[in-house]
Amino acid sequence: MKWNGSAEQMLRLDIGRTPRGTIRHYWLHIINNGIGEPVRIPVIVARGAKDGPTLGLTAAIHGNELNGIPVIQRLFRELDVEHLRGTVVGGLVMNVPGLLLEQRKFNDGTDLNRIAPGNEAGSLSEVYIYRVVDRILKPLNYLIDLHTASFGRVNSWYIRADMSTPETARMARLQNPDLILHNPPGDGTFRGAANGLGIHAITLELRDPHVFQSGVIEDALLGIRNVLCDLDMLDGEILCPAAHTTLCERSYWMYTDEGGILEVLPKVREIVPKGARIAVVRNIFGKVSREYFAPDDGIVIGKSISPINQTGSRILHLGINPRQIPCVTEDGRDVYF
Repeated sequence: MKWNGSAEQMLRLDIGRTPRGTIRHYWLHIINNGIGEPVRIPVIVARGAKDGPTLGLTAAIHGNELNGIPVIQRLFRELDVEHLRGTVVGGLVMNVPGLLLEQRKFNDGTDLNRIAPGNEAGSLSEVYIYRVVDRILKPLNYLIDLHTASFGRVNSWYIRADMSTPETARMARLQNPDLILHNPPGDGTFRGAANGLGIHAITLELRDPHVFQSGVIEDALLGIRNVLCDLDMLDGEILCPAAHTTLCERSYWMYTDEGGILEVLPKVREIVPKGARIAVVRNIFGKVSREYFAPDDGIVIGKSISPINQTGSRILHLGINPRQIPCVTEDGRDVYF
């Protein structure tokens, strides 16, 4: 493997700037801060010795979602570009101001994953995400966007993907996750912006925020390697240690309608029947003031772990109509919804 340890400056992603059979590190200038200094996104480009598609990996569009960063770092350390067909692009930190502030949102308080593709002449956050989409996303053929749960919550290891599209359904199943959520790309998400550009994209939800979790990092690496092999970008065997995964046709969050000390009872990935007691709210003196029950049969995708609960706080993320499906099939073209 050949690579240059220094990082070059770049205004937009230019695949041709990276010589074939090499890895290059870049600082991609997006905006300037309040004293005119550049705010730059760290990007790694591995360009194979042979032609092929371009796969993008992006992490930390929410500044507290850290597990994706070592996934990208480790993948690029092990890539053999002499045998790589095509290009792999890694955006290590998409929300640089948020990460430096150790917060989920952008530094103006906006969630970047709700306003994509942004606005060239809009607010600070709208201009930022517009330039990220324009300067990084457009050259890609495929995107794997790496996320985690938010503050005060925990997630299962799950995928958001449009399972009615064969390409994204295949990418999702190759990950071997605990769960796959059929989730057509919604307005405002980075994945939705990719879909609007004709880029096949999935979202990986890599468990919990603000930490590096070695188990799910390993799981994500295995799934991304599977995608690289499946796209014929690398030689190798597709590994599927889990014969099946759980597919949910839809999901929703439950919210409290009374404030107090919240205890959410089921564990992540637990199947809950309709009518099961799932949460209790107590007042500050410890007296039960409200109980919550599952309105449908489902599986717990994620849940709140923060006991301090104002009225309208999240309780749990319930996946509806869960069923077992194979992680991959021989032809790989099953369409589920």
